[in-house]
Formats: sequence, C-alpha cells, structure tokens
Amino acid sequence: MSVGFGVVGCGMIANFHARALADANNAQLLGCTSTRMDRAEAFAAEHGCTAYANLEEMLAAPGIDAVTICTPSGIHLAPGLAAAAAGAHVFVEKPLEITVERCNQLIEACDKANVKLGVAFQSRFHGSSKAMKQAVDGGRFGTVTMGDAYVKWFRTQEYYDSGAWRGTWEFDGGGALMNQAIHTVDLLTWIMGPVTEVSAFTSTLAHDRIEVEDVAVANLRFANGALGVIEATTASYPGALKRIEISGSQGSAVLEEEDIQAWDFAELTAEDEKLRAELAGKTETGGGASDPAAIGHHGHTCLFNDFVEAIEQDRTPAVCGREGRRSVEIICAIYESAKQGRPVPVVAT
Repeated sequence: MSVGFGVVGCGMIANFHARALADANNAQLLGCTSTRMDRAEAFAAEHGCTAYANLEEMLAAPGIDAVTICTPSGIHLAPGLAAAAAGAHVFVEKPLEITVERCNQLIEACDKANVKLGVAFQSRFHGSSKAMKQAVDGGRFGTVTMGDAYVKWFRTQEYYDSGAWRGTWEFDGGGALMNQAIHTVDLLTWIMGPVTEVSAFTSTLAHDRIEVEDVAVANLRFANGALGVIEATTASYPGALKRIEISGSQGSAVLEEEDIQAWDFAELTAEDEKLRAELAGKTETGGGASDPAAIGHHGHTCLFNDFVEAIEQDRTPAVCGREGRRSVEIICAIYESAKQGRPVPVVAT
C-alpha cells in the first residue's frame, strides 16, 4: 500500500520533490497547496495531483498520509506543526528550520504526535559520501586531523531580487551558509562527527538589497579533536562544485559534489582502486553552483524511499529531525561568533 503525500508550497524545489516521489517506491503524490491558488493549480496539472485552497483542506483529504514542506526556510514550522497535529508524517526541505528553538519545536511536536520527521539532506545517500564516512568510521585516516568544506557558488543579483523573501533573516534565515552551504555543512558533520566550537567572520560584499551574508569563513573544532574550515559564498563567479576534504595521519580524501577526486591512504586495500574508478565522474549536473535548478532529483528519491520505509517499518528515518538540526546548530553558532567577534561553543541539544 502506497503512502500518500501532499506538497506544501509549489515553488521550484517542490518540482524536484514531485519528480522524486514519482520515482520512489510505494509513494504517491496526491495533493498540493500554496498561498497562490494559481500556482497550486499549475503544479497540480503538471504533476497529476489535486490542488487544495489551504493546508487544512489538504490534510482533511482522503489518502494524505504525509506532507513534504517546500515553503521558504523560515516558514517550515507552522505547516509542520499543523501536519503533526493532524497525524500526518512530516518531510521538510532543508533546513529543518532557521533556529535551533524552532527545530526543537518541530521535533517535539512530531514526537508527541508519534509521526515521522525527515529532512532533505540527500547528499548523505551518494555512494561517494557513504564511502568517505565509512573510511573515517573505520579508522582508515589514522588520527583525523582536519575536516574542511568549501562551497564557492555564484548567485546573481536577479536571483535575490526574484522573491521578496530571498536574502532576508525572517524567511531565508541566513545567506550563503543557511541557504546554499547547509548541505555541505550537514555532510561534513555527518562524516566527521559533532562540531564543538566555531570562530567566524561573515560579510555582504557583492549583492545589494539583502540582509544576509554572501560570504562566510569559519574555523571549527570537532569533538574528535580535529580542526577544520568552512568557506561559503554566493559571490564567486562562475561558481564551483562543493568540496569536502578530510585529512589524517594515515590518509587523505577529497570529495567534489559526487566525485571522489582524491583517495590516498598509507595502507591500501584491494577495494581502493575499484572505488576510485567507480566514484569518479559521478556528477551529472552543475550541483547548483551557479544555477539553483541545476540539480538532479535522484538523491531526493533515495530520501523518500527511506522515509516511506521508516513509516512502513515504524523506525526512525535515516535523516530524522535530530539529524537535520545539527547543521542548523553549527550555522547559528557561526552567525553568533561573527556577531560577537569571538569563539562560540556549539551546544548540542
């Protein structure tokens, strides 16, 4: 029996959710709703579902077991709370919410309602990402010394001007970090483990009429003792693929989007050459580096497959609310460090 989904918010990312649900196992897109009925109707016509005038109407419709929230980042909480109260499972496009407090509210509401909560961090499902994490967890790097993330993307002024909510603290929750680099921040902490302290600078250098940063740098201290760096910007023409570098006393590796660019260890195994060959050249799109629409939906399909299985098997989704909160904790600490001009602890909740 398939799980019926309704989409909340019918902007660009909702189309990727719809395509992923079409390819997912035991999932069916049944409905959509938006603050603009014309947009909901156009979305419904394209993806073969029913447009509803509001969220309450959609939640009351037969067959809606779960919602996937595709509203601006700062408007995730309210529809998530409403869905949980109605007994619907909740899947949220990144970030989970824009503050740790709001993340906690959504996690607690879903716990109380006994519904599943998942977050769209699809990069965890790439084979190259899983190989990197397995190498760290398996001790192949020896003493892990550094974990670095680089997201040097480009967004035009027209991109920010295209929606009144873009580039605002209220609805975007931040700039290059919260909106663009958060996938890579999540991937870095998933691979390396928790970040305990940050020291950061942020600035707005190349865009007008935005409140948030278009460039940020942060030094990190991880719980395992390693140090690291996050660099994020939307002002690096023409935009480069996101990159993670892991270094240790016995090895180093570089992940660029889905590609393994370097994989070097003091003690080689028979699988290393095979892995290098299989996980090079896997990136098929621009990864969103210069065009936010230049991404694939295959990662979202993996996420929805896992989320549906979690519902069917009554287990926690692989990227649950608590996992989704980790990157928000780090980014909020970076913003606070930049504001205060001093190192700030990352308080895990």
